[in-house]
Amino acid sequence: MISTAVWGTGNVGRAAIRAVEAHPALELTGVLVHNPGKVGRDAGELSGLDYRVGVAASDDIEAMLAAAPQAIVYAASGDIRPDDALADIVRAIRAGAVVVTPALYALYDPRNAPAEVRDPVLAAIGEGGGSLFVSGVDPGWGNDVLPLLVSGLGGTVDVVRCQEIFDYATYDQPDSVRYLVGMGQPMDYQPPMLAASVPTMVWGGQIRLMARALGVELDEIRETLDRRALDTTITTASMGDFEAGTQGAVRFEVQGIVAGVPRIVIEHVTRIHASCAPDWPAPADGDGAHRVIIEGRPRIEVTIEATDEGGNRAAGGNATAVGRLVSAIDWLVDAEPGLYDALDIPLRPAVGKLGRKHP
Repeated sequence: MISTAVWGTGNVGRAAIRAVEAHPALELTGVLVHNPGKVGRDAGELSGLDYRVGVAASDDIEAMLAAAPQAIVYAASGDIRPDDALADIVRAIRAGAVVVTPALYALYDPRNAPAEVRDPVLAAIGEGGGSLFVSGVDPGWGNDVLPLLVSGLGGTVDVVRCQEIFDYATYDQPDSVRYLVGMGQPMDYQPPMLAASVPTMVWGGQIRLMARALGVELDEIRETLDRRALDTTITTASMGDFEAGTQGAVRFEVQGIVAGVPRIVIEHVTRIHASCAPDWPAPADGDGAHRVIIEGRPRIEVTIEATDEGGNRAAGGNATAVGRLVSAIDWLVDAEPGLYDALDIPLRPAVGKLGRKHP
């Protein structure tokens, strides 16, 4: 069994604990938390499992690394603390661990990552013998392996489009929803996530990764952005009121331009209520979906709707993204130490999981 620790117990960390528990080759041996109120609580309770796991949460980083887990799922946020997240991950790799995480956007495509991010990771790998695989929670597989797999089914391919379409009213992360993305803010507010060049910083690596896999050269990466205001005040169960006239919906694209034409596109359509921007793409039902569209002959459209934690689509998306990361751990442990991307990691069937019961 591969000893595995989970670092963080938020939206991603809860799913990570459940995924590690479900994996027949992994053993959950540690859970690291930041909130003092979580210290000492059982991992099963923190992750929404209906049984005790027998692993108590700790806030002692030194002790967790001293226990020398073979793998670490780094589930702490990198959105508003990228430097701290990089430092944490480098520390874990230097301790010899295989690390999987969604926290470092720049390393979705390590070959083109900035030296200030890539070089400390490579140095840590050389010193400690650990490894790193980064894939997104939006989810990463929806912007790399799934569109690439589906593109191979077409006779001709004109455009590869990846969509995330979500109602953020169900997303339990108010600081990110209100301030990072700008929902409920005045229309003249500049959300950090929507500032010029930031979408490319976050998703450009996945565009470059797909271009590399498809064998095409990019002229450039472009961005488009549209924002809509709420017509009426709406009330959400977890985040309270969002006032009429404030931002209620966002639509942006990160476009890979090939020979002057947008050929590889990652599109996000995000609302705080279904009534806002009704003319934009919407999920068939529920509060969210991930969609891959291959424009060509034939035209192919694949929609995936994942639910978890009582039917929540945002939680389902997190869980599938985490599933991709956790499923890579045993492969990474057997591989040479290194910095890996989504094209390096093979598709991993659910070997040993089918019909498996929890203790």
